[in-house]
Formats: sequence, C-alpha cells, structure tokens
Amino acid sequence: MNEILSEGFAMMLIGMGTVLMFLCIMIVCMNVMSWAVAQINKVFPEPVPQTAGGTKIKSTKNGDDSEIAAAIVAAMFRK
Repeated sequence: MNEILSEGFAMMLIGMGTVLMFLCIMIVCMNVMSWAVAQINKVFPEPVPQTAGGTKIKSTKNGDDSEIAAAIVAAMFRK
C-alpha cells in the first residue's frame, strides 16, 4: 500500500511539474512576442483610418429636453 502511495505521489509531482514548466515557458514566449510586435509596430505603424463626418451629439440649449422627451414618448406608443 505504501509503494502505491509513493508512486502516485511521484506521478503527481511529475505531472504538476510538467504543467508548471509549460505555463512558465508559455508566459515567457508571450512576453517575447509582445515585445517583438511592439518593436515591429514602431517600424511599421498602422495608419489611422479617417472617417468623414462622424456622428455628433446634439446639445440642447438651456437644458431643454422636450425633443428628447417627445422622441421617447413616440417610441413608447409606437405599434
């Protein structure tokens, strides 16, 4: 019984060690790739797309929200 328990414990340590090593290697690779992409973006920056006439929020004068309230009421009673 003691031998089976020690083999199970050894197998658990090997499995957990393997997973830990894989995760550590993956984190290092992700950091290296992040650094490499940042360096590439410095050399070849992506162009910023220009939008023509984007939507603008209409500001109300003197806090008059009657048009907004009318639109809400119309939307509520729409069938």
